[in-house]
Amino acid sequence: MQTLLPLLARGAVLSPFKRPRSDAAFPRDRLVLSGVRIDLARLAAYERACGFPTGADALPLTYPHVLGFPLAMRIMASRAFPLPLLGLVHTSIEVTRLREPATTGEYELAVHVEGLTPHRRGTEATVVTGARVDGSLVWESRSTYLARHRTTADARTPADARTSADARTSAHAHTSADARTVAHVPSAGPKPLPVVAEWRLAGDVGRRYAAVSGDRNPIHLHPLTARLFGFPRAIAHGMWTVARCLAEQPADASVQLRAEFKSPVLLPGTVTYAADGGRFELRGGERVHLTGELREHRANSA
Repeated sequence: MQTLLPLLARGAVLSPFKRPRSDAAFPRDRLVLSGVRIDLARLAAYERACGFPTGADALPLTYPHVLGFPLAMRIMASRAFPLPLLGLVHTSIEVTRLREPATTGEYELAVHVEGLTPHRRGTEATVVTGARVDGSLVWESRSTYLARHRTTADARTPADARTSADARTSAHAHTSADARTVAHVPSAGPKPLPVVAEWRLAGDVGRRYAAVSGDRNPIHLHPLTARLFGFPRAIAHGMWTVARCLAEQPADASVQLRAEFKSPVLLPGTVTYAADGGRFELRGGERVHLTGELREHRANSA
């Protein structure tokens, strides 16, 4: 297995010199790795760590992310990447699987940075990973990574702007309605998904996932190293939480996934897995750690 420690060390050294902003230049290179074959022993270890059944003919939905992560790390640890690797937070992932990648297949992996966007807490980078077989795309993901830093009042995402506009429209509507009614009763928020299972997570979950994924970020490995970055204990990898939930979710061969990482999962700890149809979430008490949805992929929705 390729070790990512040298890249992590390089990124750590360069991080203090980065000055993140949404209009910064970013690397436009597309890194490509051809002739990738699956190490079946490593795949089985990944499946066991995440709760997938072993020995299936197709790769788990999240596994190509693991295959492409070393290429993504090469970009994010480079001098040309404007966001500091230390403290970078994986905030979301979207996956489109056009057909199931076989465990016996040979793949061409490609990774590039699609762009930088302002966020109310800093700057987000979108990193795209693709897997091809005989030149045809079979799997693609878009991950967003947030670098937190001070922002101006204008540093808002399009979603922030829509939320603000909706708030103004809603306020105007409520004012008009209040003129005609005695009181306005706010509508209730979405109900939590029904709980399916409760999972007790051991303190070594981060170390076990690091061993099978290569992602040895110190925030996941030990309480002492996690405290250096402001966490009271080690936290689970976001991609482990997604994979663990997907191990419980039936998925079509051609499928789309959207998942958002809401808050860290401290280790050890207890979480509840909730699901309804294709929607799922991971909660700890009242705190939502992860939300996600699986839906059938249609060609015109890519």
